[in-house]
Amino acid sequence: MSKLYLDPNLIDRARTAASDIADSLQSFILERTTVAVERTVLRLYGMDGVDADYVPLPNVVVDHLKEGGLLEHGAAKFVLNAVIQKGMTLQEIGEAVADGTLNLCELPLASPEEIRKKGLELATASLDLIRANRAKRDEYLARLGEGPQPYLYVIVATGNIYEDVVQAKAAARQGADIIAVIRSTGQSLIDYVPYGATTEGFGGTYATQENFKVMRAALDEVGEEVGRYIRLCNYCSGLCMPEIAAMGAIERLDVMLNDALYGILFRDINMQRTMVDQNFSRMINSFAGVIINTGEDNYLTTADAVEQAPSVLASQFINEQLALRSGLPEEQMGLGHAFEMSPDLEDGFLLELSQAQMAREIFPRAPLKYMPPTKHMTGNIFKGHVQDTLFNMVGVMTNQGIQLLGMMTEAIHTPLIHDRHIAIEGAKYVFKNMRNFSEEIEYKRDGKIVARAQNVLTDAAGKLEEIRDIGMLEAISRGMFADVKRTMTGGKGLHGVFMRAEDYWNPFEDLLRAELGLEAMVR
Repeated sequence: MSKLYLDPNLIDRARTAASDIADSLQSFILERTTVAVERTVLRLYGMDGVDADYVPLPNVVVDHLKEGGLLEHGAAKFVLNAVIQKGMTLQEIGEAVADGTLNLCELPLASPEEIRKKGLELATASLDLIRANRAKRDEYLARLGEGPQPYLYVIVATGNIYEDVVQAKAAARQGADIIAVIRSTGQSLIDYVPYGATTEGFGGTYATQENFKVMRAALDEVGEEVGRYIRLCNYCSGLCMPEIAAMGAIERLDVMLNDALYGILFRDINMQRTMVDQNFSRMINSFAGVIINTGEDNYLTTADAVEQAPSVLASQFINEQLALRSGLPEEQMGLGHAFEMSPDLEDGFLLELSQAQMAREIFPRAPLKYMPPTKHMTGNIFKGHVQDTLFNMVGVMTNQGIQLLGMMTEAIHTPLIHDRHIAIEGAKYVFKNMRNFSEEIEYKRDGKIVARAQNVLTDAAGKLEEIRDIGMLEAISRGMFADVKRTMTGGKGLHGVFMRAEDYWNPFEDLLRAELGLEAMVR
């Protein structure tokens, strides 16, 4: 039974509107591909490395096909044809294109049947590797176990992957369950993935496949030491969203920030580009068992948290429906929200509690990701520690799934090891002392907490129905999310979007659709 006495018919109304919005977007998405999707296909086939100018081989090959006017057919067809015609590996094909000794656009084509057979054979082998990674995670979880929810989630952000490892291991020993490696500022707007281990970054460390491998090995090592599995998080967002999802699947990441709306609103990435990229990236995340995190918390940093509450809920409904259309189960949907109301607001705690409990009741199986106060942190570390404590209380009272721990030094500097230690110590104290508090409390039917939740849900349902009437992309253009306006043809990355040709083929998409039970959905 709902503690907030939420009207199930109103929830159904909101979910139906969100489903209609997602269906409309899905038709739009499935008519298009992008340079990032095609590079992802090559990465999933195992193409790696860089050319003499340090350009990643997947970029070299996809740009080569784009210049030849062939990309709308899909990159797989021409690369697999070269494998057949030349008797070379896919990696060797990439290297030959990079050094100018092979032109994929001039090769005679093998029969479609032969290309398809080779493509599915190699793609099946690649997916088996990801399947094995998922099984390895399950084996770790069965043997070592993990911390209880809410998971204690902390960040490292030194810019140097090897220093990140030192800080991540320290955090795991202090009690952290999830380590997120913050990405270098601006990487989301780079249309390639940097290569190799990196030791310099701006406000974070570059997301590269080698960096993923280094951190995964470190967390497995410290997990054995502390006797529990430590999850690894990074960002598959921005212009290389699906490529990074593939890298995460290959290197056994567990959690990934993955939200097209965040990229559109806060990174000014073209909405057509990122919607298409998101769909394929979520299929990969779903197959790899990765929990995604959505970015609704960011709405509350640019606009008023009390006023934007219906937008947060509406976005969570839309993200849920889009994720389902990528085959992502609810248990892997870390829908985002945040404790961002002004601490000067009278009864603000009641409103925060209402919002968090409402999300818990509407998305009961999702490991909701709850973000700490940041906007109203002032550098007063004593007040900040109290704000974080109230945030932790709401997290455990409403059974959140993932708690990104606040730092008392927020607004002063990037967290140091001892800042993280104090944050973990405080969260563990609150969570242990209040572990089953949620089972002991009820809310007044005519009280402020219940009334607030019902009002937010009513407004969110109305907002979703308005978006359904005008279309999601038009809603974004009108600034209906976070008061930020973006246009269909504006932003970064539109040059990388292509309409699919009649014979377009992405072998991984075909296999994943079958694996994830998406065949019956609209194509």
